Amino acid sequence: MIKAVLVINGMGKPRLSKFYEFQEDDHAMQPPEKQQELIRSVYGVLCSRPENVSNFIQSNPLFGLDSRLVYRTFASLYFVFIFDSSENELAMLDLMQAFVETLDKCFSNVCELDLVFNFSKVHAILDEIILGGQVLETSSAEIVKAVDEISRLEKASNAMTLVPKSIATWPSR
Repeated sequence: MIKAVLVINGMGKPRLSKFYEFQEDDHAMQPPEKQQELIRSVYGVLCSRPENVSNFIQSNPLFGLDSRLVYRTFASLYFVFIFDSSENELAMLDLMQAFVETLDKCFSNVCELDLVFNFSKVHAILDEIILGGQVLETSSAEIVKAVDEISRLEKASNAMTLVPKSIATWPSR
């Protein structure tokens, strides 16, 4: 199961964070303070690693037993997937590549500002790929098609008027 997906810039600012793991005791989502602490810890680990080492990290102290972390740097952004032993590291790296390719197709040469100003679309793209910590789709073309359909439906719903513009035109009772 995928526990978290993070996109962090070179200064340590999270540009996307999606946590899928629940706490074992009460099945509640991790509080924001805990999530921020985890993001800072992940960034600290990534910054301290030399460039010539593997992109795979055992993240037991950060996310508990049996946790692994895969990261990759695209431009000035760290894309990080945190997952358990039921997932394959190379498959996660491939999924990360599919995510970045999809972002590139949707934003035509994606940059950090695209992630900041279009966060709802970025989350929609990620939700088409991963839902509840499980991989749904890996085909970039299928993901783009689904996101385009969502955008089309949003535009159509915004164009519809559910309430007449003037209440004065309503017939009186």
